[in-house]
Amino acid sequence: QAPKTYIHIFFYSLSCTNLSAVKGREIGNEKLIGVLDFQNITYRNVDARGLITGFQFLQAYFPERLAKCYIVHMPRFFVSVWRMVSRFIEKSTLEKIVIVTNDDEKKIFIEEIGEEALPVEYGGKAILRAIQDVQVPTLEG
Repeated sequence: QAPKTYIHIFFYSLSCTNLSAVKGREIGNEKLIGVLDFQNITYRNVDARGLITGFQFLQAYFPERLAKCYIVHMPRFFVSVWRMVSRFIEKSTLEKIVIVTNDDEKKIFIEEIGEEALPVEYGGKAILRAIQDVQVPTLEG
């Protein structure tokens, strides 16, 4: 049996009126930056319908919350899958999706999220921990 392959998905929350005002803290106008990491995905693991459903869910229920979605480590075979998936995504959402393929795009990706928030694996300074490994203190009271 082949080892399981996961797509790492991260969302970074920004409280801002626009992306150039990241340090602003207006409540109720939060935006999300998504990062989809396809580094270990193989053709057998691709669920095109799942990707379509995920993007359609974002479009239908959170149309103004997605600021950007970066796709990193996209394998070559995925280009044909992406062509099919992108037909089902609205133009306004497609314009927010960036496939990081070169150093210039990676630099913008790092600047957009910020080195302090971005995990080391992606060129930042943060330590990436799986949610199941996080120790949450108990609430007193």
